Amino acid sequence: MRRVMIIGMIGSGKSSLIKALTDDAKQVTKTQSLVYLNGLIDTPGEYAENPLFYRSLMATSHQAAAVLLVQDATRDRCGFPPGFAQGFPIPAVGAITKADHPSANADRALQLLRQVLHASEIILTSSHANIGIDELRALLERFTQNK
Repeated sequence: MRRVMIIGMIGSGKSSLIKALTDDAKQVTKTQSLVYLNGLIDTPGEYAENPLFYRSLMATSHQAAAVLLVQDATRDRCGFPPGFAQGFPIPAVGAITKADHPSANADRALQLLRQVLHASEIILTSSHANIGIDELRALLERFTQNK
């Protein structure tokens, strides 16, 4: 099965995004280790925040068809180093989460994520308000369809 690996900082909304993408009714819980479900690989936020775990992300990417980098629209910094997406041997796309939050700044989030993704597709989302979820699901399905 072809999968998309989702990477983002602690609290960036990765698990909520996965819940929305998969229509999972279970309560969102903190991801403690790599979780494989419904064509997705959920990674712990610690993997993105600590360069010591980058090796694990790179190794796991060989099991995936694409990488989805997640940026929280309420944060004023990006936890990924510039050009981070270029280190993966597969395509990378982005999602900006929490677009409906009162302190969200989508323009800033887009600028931050562009430093990491350059010309890749980036979709503005909100798991709670169902903004951009169908568009993101369609984008990810392009990578996970069997060829």
